[in-house]
Amino acid sequence: MSTQACVPASIPVLRWAARRARLSDDDLAAHFRKWPLWLSGEAQPTLKQLEKFAHLTHTAIGYFFLPKPPTLELPVPDFRTLRDEALTEPSSDLLDTIYLCQQRQDWYRSHARLHGLPALAFVDSAHVQEAPVAVAQRMRQTLGLSSEARRQLPTWTDALRQLIAKAEDAGVMVMASSVVGSNSHRKLNVSEFRGFALADDLAPLVFLNGADSKSAQMFTLAHELAHLWLGATGVSDTQAGQVPEQPAERWCNQVAAELLMPLEELQMSYQPDAPIPDEIQRLAREFKVSTLVALRRLFDAGYISGDVLWQYYREEQERLRTLMERSSSGGDFYRSLGARTSKRFARAIVSSTLEGLTSFPDAFRMLGVRKTATFYEVARELGVTP
Repeated sequence: MSTQACVPASIPVLRWAARRARLSDDDLAAHFRKWPLWLSGEAQPTLKQLEKFAHLTHTAIGYFFLPKPPTLELPVPDFRTLRDEALTEPSSDLLDTIYLCQQRQDWYRSHARLHGLPALAFVDSAHVQEAPVAVAQRMRQTLGLSSEARRQLPTWTDALRQLIAKAEDAGVMVMASSVVGSNSHRKLNVSEFRGFALADDLAPLVFLNGADSKSAQMFTLAHELAHLWLGATGVSDTQAGQVPEQPAERWCNQVAAELLMPLEELQMSYQPDAPIPDEIQRLAREFKVSTLVALRRLFDAGYISGDVLWQYYREEQERLRTLMERSSSGGDFYRSLGARTSKRFARAIVSSTLEGLTSFPDAFRMLGVRKTATFYEVARELGVTP
């Protein structure tokens, strides 16, 4: 078929693809002059235009020949508390991120079996009937975490980097990115999800939405690590102050809060005469958590009532919304590649490729690199080659 020939693209699927890609009619009319006519049925796209539209909306071109949109579901359990009806169907960005992480996990699981790596005892070692304080203490021991050491760190970024390194040392692949793969044009939406965990005793994986603030990512990482201890795979949009409907999510929130801000240490540090806004700022700086975590812990400790909690929680949410940290552009590509793909995973697949056990195309696809020179530079930066 000629690329200039018109094709009968399904109007309901065209609308569906545009909505999932969060593209308005004005956005699409700027790319496709006859977009309004496609929707009315007065005109049809050419095959070349449909291919361009499919690429723009990250939609498989075959879908456009269906009479109605397909039903796409998450390939993992969904623990999110959705605040927007439009998010009840996963975006292509979220789906593609999960698929990519599953491919990486499958590869690493095979790698671990090939090299005889032991199963990780902490995965699926806890249950929701256990006291969060007891589980958080076990997690601190496994991860080698110290609240006092975290207090000495100057910034939340340093604290997040330390927690990621501790998790990776324990055997968890931690991947953090604000975009799909390495595509800077496909930005992830924090309002859709904050992170997810893929539980596996050989290849546990946590993904963090890097578009979130560093302090929020700290809580998400702690929450997803609790998921691994529970052996529960799933997508989350959790926040410190939420009380999720699902028992497992409530439990993971409680464990995460105790892991980052132990109640016993809070009780020793708390200054009762300080105004609440000042106190949560001070505690957030001291424990390297978000002010929302600090506020929630004041409630957990019995220092403030539920009414006071939600009054300040709403005010603090609004303040943070205007001060939302944004991912900085630029920076060292190779360092960010290690963050996007997990240094543990990146070192393993680079080594495997150099040993001839993994093909270069597979490694390039999972690492998100395109050039051989870039691959070898990554190998040097990760310490795989001198």
